[in-house]
Amino acid sequence: MPHATQHADVAAVATAELDSALRGGPFHVALRAAIAARGLPLQRVQHHLSRYGVKVGVTSLSYWQQGARRPQRPESLRAVRALEEILQLPEESLIRLLAEPDEPTCDQRPAARTYRSLVAASGVLDRLLAELNLPPDGGLHTLGHHERVRIGAHRELAGRESHHIVRAHKNGVDRFVAVHHGDPGCVPERMRVHALENCRTGRVRVHHETGVLVAELLFDTRLRAGDTFLFRYGVDDGTAGVCREFVRGFGPAGGQYALQVCFDEQVLPTRCHRFAQHSAAAPRSGRQELHLSGLHHSVHLVEPRVRTGIVGIGWDWE
Repeated sequence: MPHATQHADVAAVATAELDSALRGGPFHVALRAAIAARGLPLQRVQHHLSRYGVKVGVTSLSYWQQGARRPQRPESLRAVRALEEILQLPEESLIRLLAEPDEPTCDQRPAARTYRSLVAASGVLDRLLAELNLPPDGGLHTLGHHERVRIGAHRELAGRESHHIVRAHKNGVDRFVAVHHGDPGCVPERMRVHALENCRTGRVRVHHETGVLVAELLFDTRLRAGDTFLFRYGVDDGTAGVCREFVRGFGPAGGQYALQVCFDEQVLPTRCHRFAQHSAAAPRSGRQELHLSGLHHSVHLVEPRVRTGIVGIGWDWE
């Protein structure tokens, strides 16, 4: 009965994760573990809530379990108490976690950036590009972008390396604008940009409050319209606290994107997943569990052809 044994093992792991989350929180992790342990899609959870006379949207439930929002209104707290029954949890187990301070500690901080912070960073980026007198796309279309992210021994975003394949759509292109958005609490003044292949570092600008860094990467040639070019660069970061996700935003549709996240072998996450968003304001979708490579301690995703929006990889620490 191999299949029955596998199902039993999966259920045991889910139950253990739920027990741990209910003891230590935070709320959104416990709620997500409870829903996963019961195997209920959010639409079914919403349906059960309606039978308790509580109206909560699927989007709100999604935000609650992501940590993007926190139930606070009386109607929302009624929903949480109903969820304890629907998900077969001990009484007060979720409500108790909501009683903790709204401002989480560094280790508890939700991974997702707020919509407000993303909008602020976007505005800062526009100003920095204008200061450098550079257009956002720089006259280049991306054919391929392979990105490797390093998570350090202190669970921090240690740095990343990007390998780009581009095609010029106008004459005279001789540079690329690299953008790095550090985690909350980062110090962009201490970050370092390294030109690794077929480019050299030009002007660098940072904005401390939003953690945005913009750097010119100068080519050794001027491209003509239709020319292709390959180059590689890296950013050393390591200036913020615990990292729980890496996201990449895209404007116009483009070529292939591959993201690999590599973890220090001494500090490995308990679970990893990919996700997508149509925009920074939209709920997350397309969640898919990713399995950690035992040899290289990494996970990855591949988008054969990127679309406007956001893709990323998130993970949970023990």
